[in-house]
Amino acid sequence: MKREEILRYLPVGIFGALTTTVIHDIGIRFGFWAVLKASYPLYEMLPYFYGQIPVLIMWIFKFTNGRVGLFYLVNAIIDIGFTYYFLNTFLPKQGLYELVGITPLGVWFINMMHATLLYIYQKLQEGELGAKLAAALKTPVPSSALSKPLFARKQRGDQD
Repeated sequence: MKREEILRYLPVGIFGALTTTVIHDIGIRFGFWAVLKASYPLYEMLPYFYGQIPVLIMWIFKFTNGRVGLFYLVNAIIDIGFTYYFLNTFLPKQGLYELVGITPLGVWFINMMHATLLYIYQKLQEGELGAKLAAALKTPVPSSALSKPLFARKQRGDQD
C-alpha cells in the first residue's frame, strides 16, 4: 500500500480497532461470548484487535472504495468465514473462546453493523457524506475535523 493510501485509511483502521474492542467488551458484559483462556502473556484478543483488524480494514477500504456493494459483499464473505470458522470452530477447539449467549448468525449481524459504522466514518473522514447531506438539506457544507487530512503534506518551497 502506498504512503498516501496508508494515511488515507489509517483513521478508519484505528477507529475500527477501537470500536472492535468496545464491541468485544460489551459482548463479554452481556454474556454473548466468553474468553476461556488468555494466550499468555497477552490479554484476551488484544493482539488481534490492534494487529490484524486495522490492517484488514485498511486493505478492504483500499480495494472497495467507492463501491458500496462490493464493500458489503467482501465484508459479508470475510465475516462468514470469521464467524463460522474462526469464532465458532477454531477458537473453541483450542479452548480459548466460546460463543455463549449468541448464535454465529447474531455475531455476523453485529459484524455487518460494524462494517456499516466504519463505512459511514470513512465517508465522513473523506468529507463526502457531509457534502451530500448538506446538499440534500440545502444548508452550508459542515466543516469538521473529520473532513481534514490526518497529516498535512508540505509543498516544495513551503517554509516552516
